[in-house]
Amino acid sequence: MASKQPPRFNPKIFLTQIGSGRTALQCRKNQIVFSQGDAADAVFFIQEGQVKLSVLSQQGKEAVVAVLDRDNFFGEGCLVAGLQACMATATSLGNSSIVRIDKRAMIDMLHNEPAFSELFLTHLLYRNIRTQEDLVDQLFNSSEKRLARILLLLSHFGKEGKQEPMIAKISQETLAEMIGTTRSRVSFFMNKFRKLGFLDYNGGIHVHSSLVNVVLHD
Repeated sequence: MASKQPPRFNPKIFLTQIGSGRTALQCRKNQIVFSQGDAADAVFFIQEGQVKLSVLSQQGKEAVVAVLDRDNFFGEGCLVAGLQACMATATSLGNSSIVRIDKRAMIDMLHNEPAFSELFLTHLLYRNIRTQEDLVDQLFNSSEKRLARILLLLSHFGKEGKQEPMIAKISQETLAEMIGTTRSRVSFFMNKFRKLGFLDYNGGIHVHSSLVNVVLHD
């Protein structure tokens, strides 16, 4: 009689289970998950909600470097040899469910489970591409185009052939920090987009696919 084969490792299921160095965090709106300068000793995975990553200069100026939603990792810098402190502050934008994975547990999974390593590598490659795109956007595009691009990204435009409303309300201050302009300019462009029918407000910001014309227009 053939012996039963152990079930195949499923990284998505692993990331929903608690234990072996994994802790569940239930975060409220605007709750800080970790602060810039804290000990870098864990990787985090978003099950539900959104998390803002921001950095603060020595002069006290804050910049938002990313807004991440479900199925994203953050805090992966702790895996870099010699990096002992968090380089950014992570803040929950709404009620969020997050899994905290101790650094040692994360390293063990990457070494022992190829399926998990593949999932994590895909995440890192996507984030690297997104960072390069953000840099090009910041260097060459107007603030109006940068705002349109951020809104399309936050609404998941082009993913699985559909767009979604933003999961959490994004303040105009946060949008301004993300694209490097003032809140008044963001307000001006948001009103312009609404009047042109590119977005509307109905229990949240609903972005229409026609907004892509702003990004494509020279």
